Amino acid sequence: MLRTRIIPCLQLIDESLVKTVKFGNQGYIGDPINTVRIFNELEVDELCFLDIRATIEGREPNFKILKEIADECFMPLAYGGGISKAAVAQQILAMGFEKVVLNTAAYSDKDLVKKIAEHSGNQSVIGSIDVKKNFWGKYQVFINDGTKKVDIDVVAWAQELEALGAGELLITSMDKDGTWSGYDNDLIKLVSGSVRVPVIANGGAGNVSHIGEVVKNAGASAVAVGSMVVYQKKDMGVLVNFPDKQSILNVL
Repeated sequence: MLRTRIIPCLQLIDESLVKTVKFGNQGYIGDPINTVRIFNELEVDELCFLDIRATIEGREPNFKILKEIADECFMPLAYGGGISKAAVAQQILAMGFEKVVLNTAAYSDKDLVKKIAEHSGNQSVIGSIDVKKNFWGKYQVFINDGTKKVDIDVVAWAQELEALGAGELLITSMDKDGTWSGYDNDLIKLVSGSVRVPVIANGGAGNVSHIGEVVKNAGASAVAVGSMVVYQKKDMGVLVNFPDKQSILNVL
């Protein structure tokens, strides 16, 4: 296993895999179960599934598809989307997921992170922060799948999530999402230098060099990848893939 975890971060809308660009214009990728089978063969480190519409639509996770994913998957799994109660998180963990990802719900109910961490351990909770720059270049935090801006500083919120019990932080650049242009290294460096828990960089990966840059220059402990592992290349068709380990080791 690689020292730096490379985590395909797959977006769900109910039972379909999609991929967004800057949190919009989602394209259809395919069936999540077939995709899991391919990633099993490719021996990836972990998988993360995010249902990007569950919270906005006010629904709970699709437990049926999550159970099918958990039964099929050979590697550690994380899931986020529509988790508004500790009991829901515990149900997901009980079916075989190792971690739950909390974004909007963590902001709306700060005790939720604490409850899950106390019951299942800090390692089971990933605090997720979606970040976008405003016109003046200031980082702003968004919830509800990037549709609602909240008045909190990104570093302050990262530190609060850590204090509440989140064992990792998933930091997503909305500006970089699906662009293939590289991670927002400044954002990741800002957060990773302010917390003690591992920081997962997300948004913008287009090649293995981007992975090396965000790890070596910005302090990311792990990286999430999306477009580069579900498409052949930028502006080309769907092809589930994963970079070979030697090419990743060469840049780390």
